[in-house]
Amino acid sequence: MEKPTRNGLVPNDGMNSKDRAGGALTIRELMPLVGLTFSAFILNTSEFMPIGLLTDIAGSFSINEATCGLMITAYAWAVMLLSLPLMMAASRIEFKRLLLGVLVVFAIGQFLSAIAPTFAILTLARIVVAGAHAIFWSIASVMATRLVDVSHGSLAIGMIATGSSIAQIFGLPLGRAIGLALGWRMTFAVVGAIAVAIIVYLAAALPLMPAGEPFTLSRLPRMLKNRLLVTVYVVTMLFATGYYTCYSYIEPFLHQVASFDSGMITMSLTVFGFAGILGSMLFSRFYDGKSRPFLALSIAGVALALAGLRPLAGSVATVLVMFLLWGCCGTAFNVAFQAEIIKGVEEDESSVAMSIFSGLFNFGIGAGSALGGVVVTNLSVGAVGLVGAAIVAACWVITVAGLFRLMGRRGCAV
Repeated sequence: MEKPTRNGLVPNDGMNSKDRAGGALTIRELMPLVGLTFSAFILNTSEFMPIGLLTDIAGSFSINEATCGLMITAYAWAVMLLSLPLMMAASRIEFKRLLLGVLVVFAIGQFLSAIAPTFAILTLARIVVAGAHAIFWSIASVMATRLVDVSHGSLAIGMIATGSSIAQIFGLPLGRAIGLALGWRMTFAVVGAIAVAIIVYLAAALPLMPAGEPFTLSRLPRMLKNRLLVTVYVVTMLFATGYYTCYSYIEPFLHQVASFDSGMITMSLTVFGFAGILGSMLFSRFYDGKSRPFLALSIAGVALALAGLRPLAGSVATVLVMFLLWGCCGTAFNVAFQAEIIKGVEEDESSVAMSIFSGLFNFGIGAGSALGGVVVTNLSVGAVGLVGAAIVAACWVITVAGLFRLMGRRGCAV
């Protein structure tokens, strides 16, 4: 469906973003976008905090790291199961009211996590947060593109991705630092407090935004007959599985295989986050009109980085180079595939299409975390990168052989 709409992105007609630029973002566009960016920051900080604190959380409940990693799987699979039904139920709710409600639930989940007396209750609190996550990532990119002029759609999505990357630069390492200094519970409490501040800001800055026509279950089969959309979903699921087979266990990998101390691990995660910002910048600059090479390179970069981690683990410099490649290409993939989904469906289908994307991506996170646990238990933590790389390589083959053919039929420019 190659038409410019309020959902932000225009057809890939061979023109770059400068050719279509409508000037700089206005204050009315920028202020709510900043709020959404900070929301993405805090959502991703919360999602990935357990990865940076996995050893400490496991120790406090006297369980091993593989068992503790099941909390990551539970969170991801809760998002997978809840994304579509929650978004369909919420499809008639005005977006501002919906987002503020989602962030309230998110804050409550953080405070519950901070006081959880057992690992089971902590996992249940994380599932509460997962419900908020499920709706937020179904509407965040859609809201961002509707807040701006059609020529700024890629920039708006890039800002949301930047918030996610900043979470890995400052949020995840800062959460880890707070956890190491004051205990992991305080990390969750601080995130909850920041979420409350963001709610107050967005209540003032975000305009009312009608949700459009309610999405009914009867429309789902027609939407899923879109072969390009289904192929994007398959590629997304495989990519996330391979990515998180390694990333879910990156802290023990760096400690046990690369022999990094706590400070070096925190610094490495910070480098990873900076690389994510680079990926979002590259998306904003190069994606329009060059979608197929952009997608191919982003997937290939992640596969190469994962494959190189174990052989290059003997040097701090080479590990950091792999982190730069991994973080940059991973973020580029994520925002580019969101853009493809928003372009490829009707405006009032976009939130539900994104909820399926979020659900399948989180299925991949959970599958990757579970597979990584099997690899750690039965092989070694050093093997998680190679296993993840093999899955991402399969994702690249499907993208080049299948998805690009469908994109060509749709008339996307190379």
